Amino acid sequence: PRPQPRGIRRAHARPSRVTSSTSARSVAMALRRAMAQIVPLVGAAASTTGASRAFGTSGLRASDAQKESIASFMKDFASVKPSTMDNPSTPSDFMRTLKEMPTSIPDKLTLNFYMPHEVEFAGVEVEQVQIPATTGDFGVLPGHVPTVAQMRPGVVAVTKSSSEVHKYFVSSGFAFIHADSTTDIMAVEAVPVDQLNAEVVKKVRERSPPHSSTHTPGKETESTTCRRRRG
Repeated sequence: PRPQPRGIRRAHARPSRVTSSTSARSVAMALRRAMAQIVPLVGAAASTTGASRAFGTSGLRASDAQKESIASFMKDFASVKPSTMDNPSTPSDFMRTLKEMPTSIPDKLTLNFYMPHEVEFAGVEVEQVQIPATTGDFGVLPGHVPTVAQMRPGVVAVTKSSSEVHKYFVSSGFAFIHADSTTDIMAVEAVPVDQLNAEVVKKVRERSPPHSSTHTPGKETESTTCRRRRG
């Protein structure tokens, strides 16, 4: 067969690019239309779940009415499914059962103090914990608002009673204060203060850059010392 001139080949190549661009625009328009239809449905579903937090997993937990609906579905599904097929799972099947929140503020704080190689406290009741956060030192009492704090090098003071206070120098880590008056401290390293060499600590502190926090030791305010929930 006689070969086609180059100009004809280019003419045939152009429509393919135009067609590809048109098809991409059509797909994008279809996706936008689909999203416009889905968003109202998702919003309506979220409003009926009774979720109390916008960013959380509360909406994935089945309510009592939903549990009854799921149980009814599973019963009907079991009557028609093949014997080798398992029942389907729902998101709530993979979530831990929430602990009941205390109706009143407890007298003691429950402390968990962990390190990668050791557990210092596990479920121990204490009166107060002082935490050296990057935003400044603050105290945790029973009823503290839920908080996540990054710790800087400093001293964690655990007050078990008025006559028993344990102090630890921590290098870094995180502290998690929960709504049920439980506090989890995850430290990379923690050493009892009475085991430290004061001269070595002084030299290390002199070489360290100044901390950016405006916190002044001994001048804690009520908000940083207690931060208790109202009510």
